[in-house]
Amino acid sequence: MSLKIEPIPAFEDNYIWLLRRLDHPSCAVVDPGEAEPVVERLERDGLRLDTILITHHHGDHIGGLADLRRHWPEAEVFGPKDRRIAGLTRVVADGDRVDLPGLDLVLDVMAVPGHTSTHIAYVGDDLLFCGDTLFAAGCGRVFDGTVEQLAGSLRRIAALPAQTRCFCAHEYTLANLGFARWVEPENPAVAAAITAAEQRRAKDRPTVPTALVEELEVNPFLRTSEPAVVAAAERFAGLPLDDHTEIFRALRRWKDERYD
Repeated sequence: MSLKIEPIPAFEDNYIWLLRRLDHPSCAVVDPGEAEPVVERLERDGLRLDTILITHHHGDHIGGLADLRRHWPEAEVFGPKDRRIAGLTRVVADGDRVDLPGLDLVLDVMAVPGHTSTHIAYVGDDLLFCGDTLFAAGCGRVFDGTVEQLAGSLRRIAALPAQTRCFCAHEYTLANLGFARWVEPENPAVAAAITAAEQRRAKDRPTVPTALVEELEVNPFLRTSEPAVVAAAERFAGLPLDDHTEIFRALRRWKDERYD
């Protein structure tokens, strides 16, 4: 039976990703900021939580850890080395591999700092669990990482296979596409993506995951070599920008200061 990946909504706009197979009770979750919706879903479906994957330390990604460990004390918890994350059973870093029992899935750990200094992602089998580094049509703000780190992390993600499905942790798509339209008002892919996202939200359906190939067509933070994006960033900055990082920096500042 094939792998199923389902969102468990949490808070106002978070998604906790549930990985399962219909022929096996084992499951995994990614970034459980809340325990209650996870417990309800797993008990309803008769599932056993064997693995928890953490991408970074923010409370809306780890807040449910302690309660979930009380319900499933044998569950393994993977995450980055970070004193702000309590309850990990295995610290992982770039290049490590995580084997998810019962799911016939192995994921590689990818360091993607920037949003936070220790942020990681999990990638494999054309799946990317990217936390808050990459969003549909956007990216995370810089907190305790650096702009240079985040720009490099997004370039690293952009180099993954185009068919990679990107499972971010928030329903920010329409807001992000609004900024993408500011940057590239003549981009037909952005207009089409807005229509598609509006239709999905009207039916109360998630807009994520998205395919990396789609992100490369609409996400300004992955399009820092596109002439229209470069020109827009330079207009905002008021000066020529020499490289991808400076273009990225201008886009991030533009969104932070004028759009969000």
